[in-house]
Amino acid sequence: MNSVGEFQSARDYLNDSARFGGLLEGYRPREAQLRMADAVAEAIEARGTLLVEAETGTGKTLAYLLPALLSDGPTLVSTGTKSLQDQLFFKDLPMVLKVLGMARKAALLKGRANYLCPYRLELHQEEARFLTRETAEQMQVVAHWAGRTRTGDIAELKQLPEDAPVWPWVTSTADNCLGTECPKYSECPLMNARKEAQEADLVVVNHHLFFADAALRGEGVSELLPSANTVIFDEAHQLPEIAANFFGDSLSTRQVQELGRDALSEAAHSALDLAALNQTVAAVDKACQDLRLSLGEAERRAPWAEVQDTPAVVEAGSALLDALVDLEASLAPQAKTSRGLDACARRAAEQVITLKTILDGSAPNRVYWFETFKRTLVLHSTPLSVAAQLRAQREKHPCTWILTSATLSVAGRFEHLQKRLGLEEADTLRLESPFDFKRQAVFYVPEGMPAPSSPDYTATLTKAMIPVIRAAGGRTFFLFTSHRALREAAGLLRQAQLEYPLLVQGEAGRRELLDNFRSLGNAVLLGTSSFWEGIDVRGETLSCVIIDKLPFGSPGDPVAAARIEHINSSGGNAFRDYQLPQAVLALRQGAGRLIRDPSDTGLLVVGDPRLITKGYGRLFLDSLPGMTRTRKAEVVQRFFTYIANREHLQ
Repeated sequence: MNSVGEFQSARDYLNDSARFGGLLEGYRPREAQLRMADAVAEAIEARGTLLVEAETGTGKTLAYLLPALLSDGPTLVSTGTKSLQDQLFFKDLPMVLKVLGMARKAALLKGRANYLCPYRLELHQEEARFLTRETAEQMQVVAHWAGRTRTGDIAELKQLPEDAPVWPWVTSTADNCLGTECPKYSECPLMNARKEAQEADLVVVNHHLFFADAALRGEGVSELLPSANTVIFDEAHQLPEIAANFFGDSLSTRQVQELGRDALSEAAHSALDLAALNQTVAAVDKACQDLRLSLGEAERRAPWAEVQDTPAVVEAGSALLDALVDLEASLAPQAKTSRGLDACARRAAEQVITLKTILDGSAPNRVYWFETFKRTLVLHSTPLSVAAQLRAQREKHPCTWILTSATLSVAGRFEHLQKRLGLEEADTLRLESPFDFKRQAVFYVPEGMPAPSSPDYTATLTKAMIPVIRAAGGRTFFLFTSHRALREAAGLLRQAQLEYPLLVQGEAGRRELLDNFRSLGNAVLLGTSSFWEGIDVRGETLSCVIIDKLPFGSPGDPVAAARIEHINSSGGNAFRDYQLPQAVLALRQGAGRLIRDPSDTGLLVVGDPRLITKGYGRLFLDSLPGMTRTRKAEVVQRFFTYIANREHLQ
């Protein structure tokens, strides 16, 4: 084994099988991984921008962590989800630091809502008038944990679910955080995490935090995130949608009602007369409810223009605006009485401006839309493109940007993502998977399927998949492009009385479904969009992935519809330039659930006949791994017989 002093680059470390072999079973240097490490090191040295498509099995995490840790200056690594963030920080990073044998300080930083707010815990702990019995009981659990935790990261408190009703009461948001004015500032877990991040060589964040902070300040990530020489985005295919959410504006009735509750809490602690404020807050609360009711009972997403001129909506929207203005006027004279009331007054003023802007809905290059839920409403203003904002960020704060994912290209070309992110001048590198897909996997497009628009399509596909699921011994992900199709298929599979456990999205939480799928070993899991990516099930437990249709975006989605209209009206071709590339990337993500390891084998099924009958089907086929392809059911049966015999011999 080489001594530490002999290592000069990430490639040197990765080429030392003995060094990694003790930590990663079966480790061996991979040419694609070495090439990526070299490219990342060169981009860091040149302070450039690099897009790397590293397909499953490349080992991209090591390929960017090593050169980042060997470089000078702080590095920011942003992941797609909080679970990936935790995996990187608690598993991957300690291993790499051990291999390097170097003193490098790392920190984990999440958004405000992930940390206990001691001020809000104290503020709301005794407020029985606001709390349900369930929330009050959970409040006691949180209070007990608060006395023991070092980090204040609510992920530690595993006995409470992620959606527990207590969390909004004991965590803060950008709206209600008092910052340096908070009386509990010195013991704030968020501020302690931020301090650690500012002192670290490498900080692990997530995309939502990165863009929330960037959008909040408008001039780079300066509020929560330290200045970095290098920013690495893992799962970078998610960036356009996440960035669009945060560079837009939104206002929910829940936000408005929380403001009212916080104002009453602060007023009570300031010994003010609550009678008038109670009336004002009650008017705000009623106006929120009326605006929600004016949009009908159904839960939906739709353009604001559809309802903007409806008399009931106009009346309810105006009433909410008036009520918010009254609340702002009530709070303004009291702002100097306490830091909390001052923050509430500021929030009221900001909500008035946001509501006015969205109700008007006239700014160019934006789409105004709304979402209704059972009891709440969210109003949105979303930019049609984030390319200009991201380009401005890069120009104002030049540093190295590395963007990597298993799915960044369409048929080997990066133009679609580059254009959406304003990174047309970025360098690109595409690295194919080292897996032997021809040997490990079969790709099946069944014969005789009706058009996807046919009313009996889902029933026909589900019936055709029953023998496939049985041949696979369960062990199947059945992925759908709509909740309606998922529910129909679930009903049909239950009628068929499959001898395998059936796990259905919506009947349990995502984490519980995945844990059950892994532990059962022969289950069939039915899921929609959230199960198409970010899931890693290795080995025999997952042997078959079925995708019902090509994942074109819903034409009813207001943001997608607005983008399509904008592209077409500007002389472009929205289907070619936007809808088709997006669908290709989504299909690649879904297909990527199947083969996660060199020893994995399995079947990929795409039921959609458009793969064969439409000219654009070739683009999908050319973008998928080189699996053995068939349209014959008997080939599928032989494949699973072969797998079963091989497993028996092992």
